[in-house]
Amino acid sequence: MGWRVTSTIFRYQNITELRSRLLEIHQRATPPEKLHFHGLVMQSNQVLLSESPTYRPPDSNKNPGGLLKLQPDTTTLILPDLHARMDYFLSVMLYVDRTGCSNLEKLEAGELQIVCVGDGVHAEGRAKDRWRLAYTEYEGQFDTHTAMDEEIRESFGLMEMVMLMKLAFPNLFHFLKGNHENITNQTGNGNFAFGKYAREGEMFAEYTRKFYGQAFITLYAEFERNLPLFAVGDKFLVSHSEPFSFYNEKLIINYRSHPEIVQGLTWTDNGMAQQGSVEKMLKNYLAQEKVGPGHYFAGHRAINGRYRFLPDSGFVQIHNPDRSILAILKRHETIDVDIDIREIPINVPDK
Repeated sequence: MGWRVTSTIFRYQNITELRSRLLEIHQRATPPEKLHFHGLVMQSNQVLLSESPTYRPPDSNKNPGGLLKLQPDTTTLILPDLHARMDYFLSVMLYVDRTGCSNLEKLEAGELQIVCVGDGVHAEGRAKDRWRLAYTEYEGQFDTHTAMDEEIRESFGLMEMVMLMKLAFPNLFHFLKGNHENITNQTGNGNFAFGKYAREGEMFAEYTRKFYGQAFITLYAEFERNLPLFAVGDKFLVSHSEPFSFYNEKLIINYRSHPEIVQGLTWTDNGMAQQGSVEKMLKNYLAQEKVGPGHYFAGHRAINGRYRFLPDSGFVQIHNPDRSILAILKRHETIDVDIDIREIPINVPDK
């Protein structure tokens, strides 16, 4: 029983084994082993490309499209930008509420669904000194790579956790593409090369190419392209960033041939969206007579406090990299951002 490994292919058996595997990743002192991670990414691609049309309508080429139709009668957790925060992610999965059940147990029982807004890799402010050390390693062509090893351990370790969750609960666990899902650091196809504290995007790509190989980068880039962009709940919408403009269902579903959709749902800065974009999206995708004005959740740019709410439009931003924030939207209940956006304790057991 548990996670079977045959030619690096994984089969989910029960949440006890899943919990143990997540803890092993968290406690591991090194980046993922190459062959193991290659197999996990390969199977994650298989799952993403075989998602049911009942919740992920296919595009014109019969591939799963960019839009997710979430289950309307299920409590939803929305997780902000993850940025290599394994402690946070694992604390959410293992969190036990007053019912005595963990979120993993609720997923297994079909009582919960989870939507992550993306940005799995590239640690943020807490790691700025490490990025500067890693830049020196990058300049030396990673002949030494202690600092970058730690960044990759956290970033790819977090994505291992994400992939294992997706394999275990394909219809209940979803990870949207963010602007940092760009392993090749390309500018094009809706993506832009990235650098903040150093040259993170280029450094990450070069390290991965050197230690995991070009074939792995190609496979991982395919995984990123296969991620959905936009989720529709019964009273809320979710994407990585605020939508730059209004995008209809057909365009979002066919995102692979519309790079402006990828850019518009992953790269929009605060205050840069076209006027009325959020309101138009809410009006188009939600049944207003059932939910009232609705709420549009996103992350992308860091905020202070638990959330940034624009009541005139319904836009809610929840990315605070220094706090363990999430939105808990209970089925059949009206959203109250002051109650439903919460901070949970970081609590990762030893075993």
